[in-house]
Formats: sequence, C-alpha cells, structure tokens
Amino acid sequence: MNFLSHFYFERHNTNDFIVMGVVLPDFVKNAHKDWNLNPQKAEYLYQPDPGQFALLTGWKRHLEVDRQFHSSGFFKEETAKLKQFILPVMNSGPVKPFFLAHIGLELILDHLLITKNVVSADTFYNQLQEAKGPVLDRFLAQAGLPDEVLFDKFLTNFISSRYLLSYLKMENITYALNRICMRLWAHPFTDEQLADLTGRLISYKESIQNDFMIIFDQIESELMKQEL
Repeated sequence: MNFLSHFYFERHNTNDFIVMGVVLPDFVKNAHKDWNLNPQKAEYLYQPDPGQFALLTGWKRHLEVDRQFHSSGFFKEETAKLKQFILPVMNSGPVKPFFLAHIGLELILDHLLITKNVVSADTFYNQLQEAKGPVLDRFLAQAGLPDEVLFDKFLTNFISSRYLLSYLKMENITYALNRICMRLWAHPFTDEQLADLTGRLISYKESIQNDFMIIFDQIESELMKQEL
C-alpha cells in the first residue's frame, strides 16, 4: 500500500511517532532504493525510549498491513483487472504490465482516499512534521541507516512539497507512475502512451470507486482482532 493507505489505519491516532512509523519503511526505500533496514529484528534496542518504540510499533504495523494487502483476494483480483485495462498501452516499451498494475492500484487507492475525503493529507503531513527530529534520528541510527543527511533531505522535501495533494488529479497519478518506472528504465513511456494511460486509469478508477473501501475494512478488522 502507498502512503495515504497506510495512514488510513492510523487516521485517528494522535501519536505522531506511530504515524511516522507506518510510512517509514517506504520513506527509507524512497530515499535510496538499496537501503534495507530491519529494526523489528532487534526490538530490545528501542524499548527503553517511548518515542522510538512508537516508531517501531508503526514500522511493524506497516509490514503487517502490506502482508495482508498483498495476500488478499482483492489485490490479486484488482491487479489482474487493472492489467487488462492498461495492456493496450503496453504494446511497446520495457515496463512490465503486472508491475504497473501493482503500483497503479496502490496509487489509485490513495487517490480515492483523498478525493473522497476519507483521510486528511494535511493532518498526515502535520503529524510527520511533529515526528521529525532527534527521536527519529536516533531510531534510524540504531537501525543502521547508511546516510542520515541524504534521508533528512528526502524527508524534508517530502513534507514541504506536500506532493500527495497532487493525487487529487488522475494525470498526476500517471506522472507518479512514470517517475517510479524511471527508477528502473530510462525511457519507460512515450508521451502518447502516458496520455492513453491516464484515460485508462480513470476508467479503472470509476469501476472500483464505489467498492474500494472493502479492502480497508477487511484489513482494519484483522488488525483489531490482533489487538484483542
């Protein structure tokens, strides 16, 4: 799941460190695709500090939500469905249709959450800003972050740009997909393909916009069971 989809499960949580934690694994990967941290394997390091332990709690929640999402029938069915929508665009170029459908589904879910006012991007950003600081720095240092300066530059830009607000427009979802693909391929799409892709993403979004909350309800129910 993408940023706002992870935030959905903490949308009522006033602990800023937990909110930061639920998106922190993706922040680390976005800052540098080769970084691979596993703080959950050494919980004892973080237990003495409530802030760091809250970050770890959020981190573990992220892993669990992704596990449930990627093993769900919804994920399998909807990626297959979206793949059929976008296949006509993929008649040339290096991008794999399943990869694009996987990432596209996650971005469209974020788009629907924000356009239907299910989550507040402003609240999300405000909580990230509150959690940014020495506690986060100590957590990442103990987790073995290779370059604190590079990560801080990424996080500062992520918060200040408020980029997720651009997800209100579907053409910006296409732009985001293109940027993600450019990390793997130099020229993933032609301009014609990008224009065509936007229309197909809109058609797919319209096909699920009345039922997309089912996956959030399913995962939230499972998370609540685990807390009992």
